[in-house]
Amino acid sequence: MHRQESAIAEKQDNRQRNIESLDIKNSLILPYDKSPKHAPGMGVRLRASPDDFPVAHRKLLDQGRTQRFNTCINSSITDLVILRQLSWSGIPGELRPTVWKLLCDYLPTSLERRVTVLADKRKQYTLFVSQYFHLRENVKHKPMFHQIQKDLNRMTLLYRRPEMVAMFERILFVWSMRHPGIGYVQGINDLLTPFFIVFLSEYTHVDLNTSGELSLHSDITCEKLNSVEADVFWCTSHLLDTIQDNYTFAQPGLQNNVKMLASLIERIDTKLYQHFIQNDVEFLQFAFRWMNNLLIRELPLRCIIRLWDTYMSENSGFSNFHVYVCAAFLLQFSNDLCREQDFQVFSI
Repeated sequence: MHRQESAIAEKQDNRQRNIESLDIKNSLILPYDKSPKHAPGMGVRLRASPDDFPVAHRKLLDQGRTQRFNTCINSSITDLVILRQLSWSGIPGELRPTVWKLLCDYLPTSLERRVTVLADKRKQYTLFVSQYFHLRENVKHKPMFHQIQKDLNRMTLLYRRPEMVAMFERILFVWSMRHPGIGYVQGINDLLTPFFIVFLSEYTHVDLNTSGELSLHSDITCEKLNSVEADVFWCTSHLLDTIQDNYTFAQPGLQNNVKMLASLIERIDTKLYQHFIQNDVEFLQFAFRWMNNLLIRELPLRCIIRLWDTYMSENSGFSNFHVYVCAAFLLQFSNDLCREQDFQVFSI
């Protein structure tokens, strides 16, 4: 018995030493499926959860992923196909601002041109503010600006942050003026939040308290805030370009996504679908907000930011793929929903 225990202990020690001596690049071979079946834009899925690996291996895995991201984004020309594959499974926090800017087509893939292009884009946004923002007092545009202010006053994130409220006002008003066919629609203000938090994290550590109020670990200069503002404007503009049908007259994109969600649930969870029908629950009653705000009001912000890593890696990530994410949530809580009879007081 003693010899058997000694053999087991020796085997465990050898295994731990082998793990600790793994080369970072070689350690990446284990969790990734590199078969050619993955099409561009599709993530490289883990064959097992990272939690299943020993602590030392998980640490090497994280280091290896960060190294792969750095290699990709610091190449002379960034390969966006590879970057999307890496990003599908999550982006390291310290690299997320740069990666999001690349995936939003804000930064060029050419490493050499990035500093110049970024400076030009930020300068261009400043010119937009000079061109449009003074029109907020115009009789024609005053109601729109008033609606923007009302929506921002309800955002806990901006509580007691007047300088950041002003940032959001400028971004939303300028974007709305540049898109007269859409204008400002309630809910667009929420879409700024993930970009704002991620780009702010380039300059200071960012926390949200239990009430959702913003907490910064260090002061940030006006110059840096101006850079964050311009970056948020351009990346939000890119996002809205991909889902603009959600916000045009009658919101056809949003309506279609709700119908698509209902159709999915009807096919894959008939019991839940019929339960909704029997209880006079229409998908539009709860899914409208899911599509309009991309679940930002339903999930913690850290989860939204992680979810957006994947959305940005997928073609139609903020539209079609988002519908499947909503369907996954309904399936996850299907049993609870099927037991519910009073949906008047029940929040989905």
